[in-house]
Amino acid sequence: MTETADVVIIGSGIVGSSVAYHLTEQGCTNVLVIEREAHQGKGSTGKSMGGVRAQFSTPVNIQMSRYSIDFFSRFDELIDHPADYRAHGYLFCATNERHLEYLKANRERQTALGVKNVELVSREDIAKFVPQLRVDDIVGGTFCQTDGFVDPHSVMMGFMLKARERGARLWLDTQVTGIAVEGSPSLRLERALVPPPPGTEPASIPFQRRVTGVITSRGFVSTRIVVNAAGPWAAEVAQLAGADLPVEPLRRQLVPTEPFDGLPQRFPMVIDMSTGFHFRREGKGILLAWNDPDETPGFKTDFDPGFIEKILTRAASRVPRLAEAEVNPRRAWAGLYEMTPDHHAIIGPAPNVAGLYFVNGFSGHGVMHSPASGRITADLILHGQSDLVNAELLNVERFAAGRLLEETAVL
Repeated sequence: MTETADVVIIGSGIVGSSVAYHLTEQGCTNVLVIEREAHQGKGSTGKSMGGVRAQFSTPVNIQMSRYSIDFFSRFDELIDHPADYRAHGYLFCATNERHLEYLKANRERQTALGVKNVELVSREDIAKFVPQLRVDDIVGGTFCQTDGFVDPHSVMMGFMLKARERGARLWLDTQVTGIAVEGSPSLRLERALVPPPPGTEPASIPFQRRVTGVITSRGFVSTRIVVNAAGPWAAEVAQLAGADLPVEPLRRQLVPTEPFDGLPQRFPMVIDMSTGFHFRREGKGILLAWNDPDETPGFKTDFDPGFIEKILTRAASRVPRLAEAEVNPRRAWAGLYEMTPDHHAIIGPAPNVAGLYFVNGFSGHGVMHSPASGRITADLILHGQSDLVNAELLNVERFAAGRLLEETAVL
């Protein structure tokens, strides 16, 4: 007997799990989520820093953050599962007037879109947050108190548990080896049952390929809708259906210190705009992060011990006390960002394969935007549009059309 599903989601990380949750919330319960690993969260979700913030530079990212942060603040109530949302804030520190004007312009945009608690802060204000911070070259910054952190694994599990309560199924340890498609006349003509205009030659009728199912290591699953939620592996999954997707993996490395009491027990995520170095409290230690500009794309998931010296140099320069912190290289880790050319997500239908939907390319923002991306994807599948954002801005066609959405507030 052939397995069937109304929607098949490839990838059970935080984004795929959110799509399943939002579909079932809207009444679409015949959902099958397929995960190649034996456990959820083995990909990017389990290696994320877990940050959430509204301090972005483009309207669509700000709107997605507003929805998501509000969702996280009510997650325990909505899902009956903990998100561990900690509103410790994000503190951006500008070291020149250009950066400060950039933050001010972003704040105006954020305020206009309903984020009312982004504050302009002075050098003196910044020093109060983290007295150990070197502030002699800091000219000001911005702080948003509702920015903060969540537990990505717990959020992912909450989404999936609730989706499964409503009828969704999860296949673990199952490889998707193909996406079956067939050619058919234009779906627009099919659905409207409109015959070709008089005198139209058959060859001029639009021709579109459409999804008919997925081929897996557990057999064939008949479906008309497939959601690609495969994270850094999204381009490979798209190719299974003959679709192109401009998403590539980029290694991101994180370094936790050993227990360290040389900084306050609670302080915001601090971002040094002069170098991109940022850090926050993680338990008894400090979690250090920095995007190495020399990093090249590829499926590199091993931690590079040479990265420690690079990041500690930047850490000690901004926070001299961090020179005293101990680091165990065996506790550091690497994960993969899924990058697009404009650092914005790709959400929406594939233009050349009807029934194939993308929810990919979050460029480091997958965890923080998971509630919004799941909602938008479910809206598009079930209603063809979303009232959360103008989803056309995020479709994959923007790259060929030259409609790039440049996000400059990327960490």
